[in-house]
This record gives sequence, structure tokens and C-alpha cells, in this order.
Amino acid sequence: MASTVVMHLLFFTVAVFATSWTAQASDPDILTDFVVPPNSSAINGSFFTFTGMRGVLDSDAPPNFKVTKAGMAEFPALNGQSVSFAVLQFPAGAVNSPHTHPRSAEHLFVVEGSLVVGFVDTANKLYTQTLQLGDMFMFPKGLVHFQYNADAQEQATAISAFGSANAGTVSVPLSVFTTGIDDGILAASFKTDVATIQKIKAGLGGEA
Repeated sequence: MASTVVMHLLFFTVAVFATSWTAQASDPDILTDFVVPPNSSAINGSFFTFTGMRGVLDSDAPPNFKVTKAGMAEFPALNGQSVSFAVLQFPAGAVNSPHTHPRSAEHLFVVEGSLVVGFVDTANKLYTQTLQLGDMFMFPKGLVHFQYNADAQEQATAISAFGSANAGTVSVPLSVFTTGIDDGILAASFKTDVATIQKIKAGLGGEA
């Protein structure tokens, strides 16, 4: 399984970089070849190397949905380069709940299992698809989207590429229910009662 996943990863990486010259990224252009972090004097090949994905594709399925990122925070060499990656691991039945990336589109590539994916546009129209091994899907920049492993027995894995070194992630459930928005406002917005809102907040670990 691991060798198949790695082959898919290599193909995906080549495809992303082959098309990156024509893609319009959201990061500002830089006036140097790359951005050197403050207080750094000696830059060598290690600066441009990221080892944080070692073992990820060979590991057993995590107990819950897990994302391993290679963005600017984890890999400073990406600063100014308008690209980042993430490995998404879905145990059986796991979901990456609705969220947005405010600074980039997302190009997702399934390297193991299958996923139900979808996004909602600004006209509130849902676009959804069931992806199989080797399929790709594009989530437009800033739109609410999700991924779900509907298989009750098998895990799924996907690799996502972003046109920003810092795409950002805004979780819809967490941003709505765990950030301190007044219960009365939420109850009115969702046309329910305060008790229901408090139960949702408690389930997400927010302030009830």
C-alpha cells in the first residue's frame, strides 16, 4: 500500500508544479529568490528540505481525522513561494467538517480509499462528488467545503495542494459555536432555542 501511495504522491507533486506557472496565487510576489528568516546567516540545502511527512503515509490510520501540514509555519522556506501541502488521513467514517481556506483554492488528490467531497458556492448551490483512488477535486478559494470517508471499514488518505504558503483554515462549526457568539444570537440565526445551542456548544467543547 505504501509504495502505491508514494507513486501517487510523486505524480501529484509533478502535476502541481507543472501547472503552477499558470496558476494565479494569492501570496504577494517577492523581490528575492527566496525569503531568509530573520537572524539566519547560513542557509544551505537543509533550509529547503521538509522532513515532517516522513512515516505519515506508512502509518496506521489515526483514531480520528488527522491533517499533517507543510505550510509556511511548518516549513519556512515556503514563505513567498505561493505553495503548500497537507496530508489528510481519514479513518473509517471520519469527516473533515465544513471549513474554508480564505487565501487559496485547494487541489485534492485521493491516494487511498474513497471520499465524498463537496463545496457550496455563493449562490448556496452544493457541488458534491464521490472520489475514488486516483481522482482529484478542486475546491474554489474561500468557499465552504468538506470531505467525508463514508466507508465503514476502510481508511482513506488524500493529499492537498494550495496556491498559498499560508492558506488559512476557518472551521465552520468551531468558528460559529466555540468563539463566544451569544447563545441568543445563534438561536435566532438557526431558528432554534438556547438549550439546543448550548448542547451543540458542549459537544464541541465551547462555552455552554
